[in-house]
Amino acid sequence: MQIPKVIERLIESFEKLPGIGPKTAQRLTFYLLHVPEEELAVFATNLISLKKETVLCSVCKNVAETDPCSICIDPGRDKNMIMVVEQPLDTLAIEKSGKYKGVYHVLHGAINPLENIGPEEIFVNELLKRVKNMDTESLEIILATNPTMEGEATAMYISKQLKSQNANLKVTRLGVGIPTGADIEYADETTINQAIEGRREF
Repeated sequence: MQIPKVIERLIESFEKLPGIGPKTAQRLTFYLLHVPEEELAVFATNLISLKKETVLCSVCKNVAETDPCSICIDPGRDKNMIMVVEQPLDTLAIEKSGKYKGVYHVLHGAINPLENIGPEEIFVNELLKRVKNMDTESLEIILATNPTMEGEATAMYISKQLKSQNANLKVTRLGVGIPTGADIEYADETTINQAIEGRREF
């Protein structure tokens, strides 16, 4: 049976999304065929708006509606505490815990030589420049990359670069609570609280 080209193209688009295989892509496409046209129009508008109405914060590189983002301009946040995370979703998980009152720096990835992702492909240099222009006497950089091989390698690289800029800079790593191999975005609030409270010098 020859399926219409428009359906084929949408299936291929869904397959490009992370975690979506051919069968799921087909199910999603045929599901959308039965959605009322008005709902589909809203869905399409939201997809188009995703890029048009979001920006990367020039300070922390988080995804936001404004630049700088609401966290960076919040006078109630401790600007002397920067938590470095891999993805914007990690900031959402940490914010949900309600424990952390500092600011962030989002890398948008981790160093992974097997995938040809080096420090230049993520926002490491932007972090180094940001810290270089700050008063580092009371500054703490919390490395909250995921406890995976890539996350650990990224944390070690960043720590080394920061210490070469300023040997006295306080660099910490999230403590126990998040198991090795797990992603921060999936951790519950209690686990995140334990990790923040148990952070150690790195």
